[in-house]
Amino acid sequence: MKKEQELKQVVREKYAQIAEQGKVENAASCCGATTPSNKVYNIMMDDYTGTAGYAEEADLGLGCGLPTQFAKIQKGDTVIDLGSGAGNDCFVARHETGVEGKVIGIDFTPAMIQKARANAEKLGYNNVEFREGDIDDMPVNDNVADVIVSNCVLNLVPNKPKVIAEIFRVLKPGGHFSISDIVLVGDLPEALREDAEMYAGCVAGAIQKEDYLKQIKDAGFQNILLQKEKPISIPDDILSKYLSPTEVEAFNKKNTGIFSITVFAEKPGVDVSKPKLKLADLQKEENCCSPDSGCC
Repeated sequence: MKKEQELKQVVREKYAQIAEQGKVENAASCCGATTPSNKVYNIMMDDYTGTAGYAEEADLGLGCGLPTQFAKIQKGDTVIDLGSGAGNDCFVARHETGVEGKVIGIDFTPAMIQKARANAEKLGYNNVEFREGDIDDMPVNDNVADVIVSNCVLNLVPNKPKVIAEIFRVLKPGGHFSISDIVLVGDLPEALREDAEMYAGCVAGAIQKEDYLKQIKDAGFQNILLQKEKPISIPDDILSKYLSPTEVEAFNKKNTGIFSITVFAEKPGVDVSKPKLKLADLQKEENCCSPDSGCC
C-alpha cells in the first residue's frame, strides 16, 4: 500500500471527481469510488429519504450509515461533521441544532467544499460553514464541539489514532460523537488490501473492528456503544476485478466480514450548561449495545 500522503492524494483526487457526479453514479459504486456494479446500487449507503433536514442535492450517496440519527443533537449545539462532502449530514444536523446552534463541516477536497458552500447558500443556512482541512489536523480550536458526526470517512484516513485524538481535542468535556464507518472481521485478500481504488472505496482502508474500538478507548473516550451494525457485501462483479473466479468463491465462503458500524462515545467531563446524556437511555435504542456485551 502507498505511503500516508500518497493515499491522501488518491482519496482527494477520487473525491474531487465524485463531487462532479450525481448520486445515481456514486450509488452505483462501492462507497462511490469503485467500478460500478450492475447488480447492487446501494452497497453501503443508508436511505436518508424522509430524514428531517435532508437536502437531496447535497446527498452524493457516499455514506454507510445515518450517524446524525443517533447523535443526540440538542438545540443550540455546536456540531462538527468530519468529511462533510456536499453537506448532507451538516444540513440534517442543522435541523436538530436549530438556528441557535452552529454546524461546521470539514473536508480536504476543495471541490467538495465548493459544492457544500453553494448548497448552504442556496438553502439560506447562515449557521452552517465549511472549512477546508484534514480531519487528522482539524482547523478548529480545542473544546468547541458538543457533538461530532462522521459518515464513512475515518476508514479513509491512514493514521486513525491521530484523527481519534483530534476528535478528543475538539470536543468539549462531556461532549460526544456518533460515527458511522467500515470495519473488518477477518482479513481481506491481499489484492483488495493493496489496491488504491479499493482504499478510496472505503474497504481497503478499514481496520479490524476490535482494533477500531480499542483505539477509541485508548484515546480516553468512555461510554463506548455500538449503536448500529450491518454487514456489507461486495458484489461479485466488483470482486472479479481483483480476484479470480476461484478466489471470489473462496472469499464469499470465508468468515471474513465487512461491516458498517455506528459508534457512540463520550469525552470525560461535564458540560454544566446542558443535561447529561444517560447511558441507560442510549442503550434502549434498537441495535444499541456495549461492544463488550456480545449482543451485536
